[in-house]
Parts: sequence; C-alpha cells; structure tokens
Amino acid sequence: MSLDVDPPDPPELTDQIDPNEYEDANVVDDGGVDYRRTELEEMLADGAWIDAFDEWRDDTDMDEAEYAIAREMGLFGEFDFFWDDFADRVGYHAPGIPEDWKEREYHADLNSWETVSSINAGLTEFGQLVCETLKAEYIDWEADYDAPDDLPDF
Repeated sequence: MSLDVDPPDPPELTDQIDPNEYEDANVVDDGGVDYRRTELEEMLADGAWIDAFDEWRDDTDMDEAEYAIAREMGLFGEFDFFWDDFADRVGYHAPGIPEDWKEREYHADLNSWETVSSINAGLTEFGQLVCETLKAEYIDWEADYDAPDDLPDF
C-alpha cells in the first residue's frame, strides 16, 4: 500500500533527553558521550528524512486517515535520533500513542486499538528506516569505540 501524503517536517534533535531515559533504548555511556544530534539533525534536513519517508510511504501499512491522526498529534516531531558510538549505529526513540488513549481522549478520530496499533507500528518502522538511511547513505564517520584486545574470538 502506498500513501499519497506529504512528508512532515523532520524533528528538532538538539534538546532531546538522554537516550537511556527511554524504555526502548540502551546506550553505553562512558561519561563523555557525544550523541551527535546536531549532525544528525542536519543530515535529516539535508535529505535523509525525505529519503526515508519516501521509502516508508511506499511500503507502510498505515492508511491516510491514520497518518493524518499521527501528523495532527505532532508525533513525527517527537522522534529522537542519536548516535550510539559503542554499537556504531544510529539509535532512535519512536513516539507513540499510550495505552490509556481512551481515557485521555488524545484525538477525536482515535476509535480503536487497531488504529492505535497501526500508528504505533508505522512510527516504529519509520524510525528504523530513518536510522538505516542515515547510516547507509549519510554518515561518513567511524565509531570512536575500540574493543579491548582480549575479547574472545567467536
């Protein structure tokens, strides 16, 4: 399924929280971690966000009504991307609609768990695709982490 929608603006990454505060992220922190958010934000603005969005839009299971809800709620602006030097990868935190969506009435058009699940899954898939796009096509730096010489060979 392909969405016929315009992409949202990329998120601002400069004021995000420590990735270890997210339930879905674990980044090794040796005290002087540089998450390289400023550089990642520039790469998103320079085309990585649109490149990933175009690919995601062609393959997502999210429909246009679900996309409209996510966009109206500002969820795309809540993404966080950060460099995980230890793992030599781009990490991310995808926003989502919480389990108490019915009690809090997040959006007038949210009316089923199927819709909430589709939005949350679509955002997670998009976040992963952004990370893969950044790493494969935009990032030209190497991880600074050097593994110890005494690691066993597997």
